Amino acid sequence: MGLFQAVTGAIGGTLTDQWLDFFGVPDGLSPTAALFPAVRKGENAGRGGNDKASDGIITNGSKIIVPEGYGLVLIQDGAFTGFAAEPGGYIWDSEEAASQSVFSGGGLVDSLIKQSWERFKFGGRPAAQQTAIYVSLKELPNNKFGTQSEIYWDDAFLNTQVGAITRGTYTMRITDPLTFIRNFVSAGVISGHEVFDFTDIDNPAGEQLFNEVVGSLAPAFSMYTNDPAKGNRIARLQQDSIGFAHSLSAAVEENYRWRTDRGLEIVKTAIISIEYDENTREILKNVQRADALSGSRGNSNLQASVAAGIEAAGENAGPGGLIGMGMATGGMGVGGLQQPATSAPAAAPAAPDAPAAPAAPAAGDPVAVLKRAKDMLDAGLITQEDYDAAKAKALGL
Repeated sequence: MGLFQAVTGAIGGTLTDQWLDFFGVPDGLSPTAALFPAVRKGENAGRGGNDKASDGIITNGSKIIVPEGYGLVLIQDGAFTGFAAEPGGYIWDSEEAASQSVFSGGGLVDSLIKQSWERFKFGGRPAAQQTAIYVSLKELPNNKFGTQSEIYWDDAFLNTQVGAITRGTYTMRITDPLTFIRNFVSAGVISGHEVFDFTDIDNPAGEQLFNEVVGSLAPAFSMYTNDPAKGNRIARLQQDSIGFAHSLSAAVEENYRWRTDRGLEIVKTAIISIEYDENTREILKNVQRADALSGSRGNSNLQASVAAGIEAAGENAGPGGLIGMGMATGGMGVGGLQQPATSAPAAAPAAPDAPAAPAAPAAGDPVAVLKRAKDMLDAGLITQEDYDAAKAKALGL
């Protein structure tokens, strides 16, 4: 009885597989899917019913559509038989007897009798296994990384070890589909029965990649911040998604050989948050203060502080306050703030009968007040508006 059932199954399967097929991308596919099988489209707008063909058999003459951004890998009996990376429609053509069809030029005997005999020997099943798999050639988004505790690295600019907790996302691309499938994909995906998605929480391969990225963060931070071309500043990390991605990709390649052994690479990163430890935060505050007081920027801040003090003195003490401020700076104007004044030669001792020195101008003397304000304006310690206000006050206008 089993013999007759096998014969019946072999003939029935062969007759069904005579029809040409149309393969395309599965419906409802996730944008993060990396590998997935080409599926047979049994109907078109409700017409047609070629939905009983054998699993793992593609009839010669069948058409497979390759959309933009994807590649097509052909596998027969576990071996690669073809790869297409250009978008368009492709026609399946195989020397395998199971793929022969009367509709694609095979005779009735060749396409039916011989196939049935081959299937009969395998209990009614096809003697070959043929699979068409799509592989994404796009950037695959939404791959996450993050640390639960601080990671530490040596920072050349700060000249010390710094630490931080960070989290973010990265995109990656399959650069060598055949290496990726051969070395990193499960048998279920290769046989055309599963979808490979890095972001799937049930995908152990995705979890492995997550752990390897986290393990590479510290050397990636060190590589990025210690690169003189990037200014050795950790403050740029969150704004330089591509630059840090290169450092992270290089660290991952050095540690785990993604490109070489898996055909993968990291393309971009997005650091969502980075929280420095207490010591690093204190160091960064000191660096910011030093930056604010260095060079011409520091001199501008100092002059602004002096000008604010002059204005406050003028408001609180009247015109005399301006004279007092001038006396406090040694009567040197801005020169006293930027560089020491040249000492004047000592005056000769006065004769005993020499007249006493004239008294200093009175605090309310408008001429002295205006002269002092004019000196400060020329030195850049006050603005023209400050001078005009002092002049109006001194003259009682």
